[in-house]
Amino acid sequence: MKLIVFVLNREELLERVLEAYVEAGVNGATILDSEGMGHFLTYEVPLFADFKEFMKGNKPYNKTILSVVEDDDCIHRLRSILDEVCGGLSSPGTGILFTVPVDFAVGFVG
Repeated sequence: MKLIVFVLNREELLERVLEAYVEAGVNGATILDSEGMGHFLTYEVPLFADFKEFMKGNKPYNKTILSVVEDDDCIHRLRSILDEVCGGLSSPGTGILFTVPVDFAVGFVG
């Protein structure tokens, strides 16, 4: 089993991203509102206030999507579809996708 973590920087793509999850065979996910460290430091910590100009154009908020899956094949399908939907995950500012091994899980449909 693996935990798929996807930090989507372009919130306007959320609906299409969730469609990609379904298309890839991911049965469920949890969506969290999230904020990047750079934005938080720039706007909440006075010491870093001078970075506001540097942060212009960056999206202040994002969505973090968590899902536990048993099938490695669906991870590869999801990556391929997300790459297409988001315009290339290797492009800066698109998002971050990674997996973490899960040793134990209960209460989900894999």
